[in-house]
Amino acid sequence: MHDRFEQLQADALALAKGFRPELLAKADLEKVVVIAGRIANAMSALANLAAAHIAESEQSHNGERKAGHHLAAAAGIGHGRARARIDAVKKLSSCPEAVAAARNGELSDDQVLLLSDAIGEKPEAAAGLVGKAKTSSLKELADEVARARAEGRDQEERRTAVRAGRSLRSWTTPDGTWHLHAQGLPEDGAKVMAAVNRHAGSIFDQARSDGRHDRLDAYAFDALVALATSTGGATATSTRTDILVRVDLSALLRGYSVDDEVCEIAGFGPVSAQAIFDMMSSGDPFLKAIVTKAKDVVSIVHLGRRPNAYQASALDWLFPTCAAQGCPTRAEHLQSDHREDWSRTHVTVLHLLDRLCRFHHDLKTYEGWRLVPGKGKRPFVPPSDNRHPGSPRTYPRRTPPAPAPRPPTKTPYNSLPAADHSSLTPALFPNTDPQGNDPCPSSVSATPSSAPSTSSSRTSTSTGGPPSTAALTG
Repeated sequence: MHDRFEQLQADALALAKGFRPELLAKADLEKVVVIAGRIANAMSALANLAAAHIAESEQSHNGERKAGHHLAAAAGIGHGRARARIDAVKKLSSCPEAVAAARNGELSDDQVLLLSDAIGEKPEAAAGLVGKAKTSSLKELADEVARARAEGRDQEERRTAVRAGRSLRSWTTPDGTWHLHAQGLPEDGAKVMAAVNRHAGSIFDQARSDGRHDRLDAYAFDALVALATSTGGATATSTRTDILVRVDLSALLRGYSVDDEVCEIAGFGPVSAQAIFDMMSSGDPFLKAIVTKAKDVVSIVHLGRRPNAYQASALDWLFPTCAAQGCPTRAEHLQSDHREDWSRTHVTVLHLLDRLCRFHHDLKTYEGWRLVPGKGKRPFVPPSDNRHPGSPRTYPRRTPPAPAPRPPTKTPYNSLPAADHSSLTPALFPNTDPQGNDPCPSSVSATPSSAPSTSSSRTSTSTGGPPSTAALTG
């Protein structure tokens, strides 16, 4: 076994040393990313398993610490993270599905760390969480793990414990960078971020008018500083950011959620029904509560291009994050997207709408990517994928106008070449002999006066062509 690992190492290092990405096509490079990532996950899982076995086989009380140091040195990670990976392996040992997925390279170290705590508390949720990990982003998996861990727990007791652990810490690293870390109740975090995002919108608008272009998180930091240093509280008028609460009516009336009922702040995770009551009683004008009695929302149709208020609220429920599978972008950064072009249908139907982030919306508009048929979060594929709902199409950003046709060059009649019937069959032209000789006397000449009229006043009008561009707009 040891020899096989050494041979595998030699082969992998030789492959990495000779790898020339510039010699591969884009499609091949995409496959390399997937294959190399899966191999890296599988090898990391084996290293974690080996370190965990070392920790168990050590007779001394600090065996786990020694194994953690060994793994940290080999993988180039911190000692705390190495020990966390060893602990995660031990917790997942009771879940064959998770162990098999990790060995198969389908789970990263970060995913294993998230799954370990949830599976340790909720073994019955293991299969669903492992399946979610294979198709979701890390943020989406974290949200699903939080929901799984919250099921069956006293939400008020949990809320009290989280509030007791609230904290705000700051520190400065040796390179002079200031850091801020806060933790507390999700409903308090939602209020803070709503205020920051509202003011960041004004800062963004001002930056664009000044010709400045920075990252969105840079504007959020500027907004936090402005809010903290303003005396009367900074105000923002150009951008409205709602706090979106998603709750089942039965849970709201009962006062707590059961089974798979939804009771959460979109983007911040599950909360207790009492927390939602408290937020609703605060009279916050930016609070939006989406209450439903069922999983599906009834379709609403109107003739405008943009979703109306009812449809927008329903979309907030259906798409708290981007519809593209694996994308964790939250609702405040999404665009409503028509599956069928509005310019063709002139109606906006709820069940034909999706929510996409700017990145995926650009891929759809300019490169022809599409969501596979279905509803909710689902794969987002290029035109070459056989799951693509339509035939491959090209979506250029800008098509240059076709050059105007040049007028034909007029040729004098008496300069035309003599007729050549040598390639024509006698059956079609009975006046042509088998040798292809033209029976017409060559001495006959056509003068301009006897030539047929070619007046340019004769024009033809086509009525069956495609409509003009103007007829298609609107």
